[in-house]
Amino acid sequence: MPISLSKNIVDRGCLILIVGPSGVGKDSLIDGAREALLDDPRFDFAIRDINRPQTAGGEAHRTVTDETFIALEAAGGYALSWQAHGLNYGIPKAYEEALSRGTCVVANVSRTVIEQARELYRPLAIIKISAPEDLLRQRLMARGREGAAEIEGRIRRAGEFDVSGPDVVELSNDSPLEIGIARLVNILRSLTRAE
Repeated sequence: MPISLSKNIVDRGCLILIVGPSGVGKDSLIDGAREALLDDPRFDFAIRDINRPQTAGGEAHRTVTDETFIALEAAGGYALSWQAHGLNYGIPKAYEEALSRGTCVVANVSRTVIEQARELYRPLAIIKISAPEDLLRQRLMARGREGAAEIEGRIRRAGEFDVSGPDVVELSNDSPLEIGIARLVNILRSLTRAE
């Protein structure tokens, strides 16, 4: 059951963090929800800065050089930033303007920044995406980015993936994509209802 937020969401937008292990389908679900909510002014979907070329595949992102990322991070240009798998990721601080207008900002982040986000942003909601191990393995193999050893390493880390708390709702991405997108959209919409 989705978490409920206090009525202060009317005054300030909710930062909604999407988390889950690699290969669980976060990008596909987020892309689908972004399209479904394109004309809904209650939502803004964060575009991340990543020091990865656009041609590398995956999500739409803003490509930045290592030097640019480091400079922006040092200048306080990111609301949240982290490193994973040899890459730098950042959610631009500019999204705080949308939050101040009452818009909910949806951001795909690493679980390593959750505690920092909990300290910095209110209201905050976390949507944890999960999938059964066999399905996760199939998805990782289908995307073709890693060999068998790397995939098994990711599967092992996924088993250790735990995010909990009263601000967390779980979405099992174990159905066809359109069903997963509908589930995510329903959760997002529920988070904008003032209690």
